[in-house]
Amino acid sequence: MIFEHADGQPVLELTDEQSWDLLEGTKHGRLVVSVAGEPDIFPVNYVTADWKIYLRTAPGNKLAQLTINSKVLFETDGILSDQAWSVVLRGSARVLTTSAELEAVEALGLKTWVPTLKDFYVEIAPASISGRHFNFGEQPEREI
Repeated sequence: MIFEHADGQPVLELTDEQSWDLLEGTKHGRLVVSVAGEPDIFPVNYVTADWKIYLRTAPGNKLAQLTINSKVLFETDGILSDQAWSVVLRGSARVLTTSAELEAVEALGLKTWVPTLKDFYVEIAPASISGRHFNFGEQPEREI
């Protein structure tokens, strides 16, 4: 994807569609949860479908925390030699429970990174998405 920065500006605010396209094209990110004012962050792999994110997890802190407080952040990024981008999605997470939901998400082919049992599927529905694209370069001289 090629991004046009206005007047050589190093930072470009992305549209929702551009941000979602980048999120869809990447399969790893970080899930941020918070319980009682204590944030926690987890690296995850994921798939997308119908403007939602799906991930797998096992019993533990991640599952417990997003069950207690469904409001989450999800971040993914990409870094190349001369440019980078970052996308942040704010949304609500829920554990999928019905057989129809589980059948649909299993059809997406989400595999775990490591050979462990991850029997719970989580869906993240976005409330908002934002992204930025960065062109690398040297810090400019200060004007005096």
